[in-house]
Amino acid sequence: MSALITGSFAYDTIMVFPGQFKNEILPDQVHILNVAFLVPEMRREFGGCAGNIAYNLKLLGGDGRPMGTAGSDFDDYAAWMDKQGVSRDLVNINADHYTAQAYIVTDMDDNQITAFHPGAMNVAHEQKIVTDGVTLGTVSPDGRDAMIQHAEQFAEAGIPFIFDPGQGLPMFDGDALSTFIDQASYVAVNSYEAQVITDRTGMTLEQIAERVKALVVTLGGEGSHIYTGGKKLEIPTAKPESLADPTGCGDAYRGGLLYGLLNDMDWETIGRIAGLMGAIKIERPGTQNHKFTPEEFGARFKREFGYELK
Repeated sequence: MSALITGSFAYDTIMVFPGQFKNEILPDQVHILNVAFLVPEMRREFGGCAGNIAYNLKLLGGDGRPMGTAGSDFDDYAAWMDKQGVSRDLVNINADHYTAQAYIVTDMDDNQITAFHPGAMNVAHEQKIVTDGVTLGTVSPDGRDAMIQHAEQFAEAGIPFIFDPGQGLPMFDGDALSTFIDQASYVAVNSYEAQVITDRTGMTLEQIAERVKALVVTLGGEGSHIYTGGKKLEIPTAKPESLADPTGCGDAYRGGLLYGLLNDMDWETIGRIAGLMGAIKIERPGTQNHKFTPEEFGARFKREFGYELK
């Protein structure tokens, strides 16, 4: 069984502010905002949701094929994917654009300020999904047209998929979001995104959950809620051993979701796998440092939750 992970590829320039934005931004002065953050840590990472999710699924031993559009500067990223054993047969290169670029400042409360250049992501809709061997999909942040068309293509092919709007959420109004929900089998959002979706669609979380097999809402350090089968499961958080950098935790969580779904696990276990993936990502800044074997993950899972993965 394989997952087709549609979404962005990007170079992420990540800067960590060792404080809290709320202590630096004056609410009554936001109309003349002029603020600078001293960021002693900076690194450049291979990012984008498709690449990140596929990498995390690979760490667990799952089979995922990331699909998206990159630009003329993709060579370094391509070499890294080859080294990690992550498939790039569905990465389309458009020589007329740069690969998407994100410049991210993150604080110790997991808040982020991001400047994003979409680059080749804006033409990702020129690529259609593949269906051969694909049993599960994701529609993650990408070009607007690509997200719409790939959701339609998954639905037409009868392939269940996770609608994961993430930072692409501002591009869609309530009607568009309702359509995504009706097409999808699963919806995965964080608590802020959940509020935006309920505001724009006029639906409650429970009403959204009635239209999909499961609605997953992540709550940062407080774990996650999974709405499924008329119930709300409260999934405990895994305890990170250190708090290095929260960037990429959401994509790590989604790698865990895909792994659990591909292996037909129960939702209590799926949520715990996903949560532990996010916790490990917090501990180990940088894609290159975020490594473990499936056996190491299984041992950590048992220590955290008291039972073995099967």
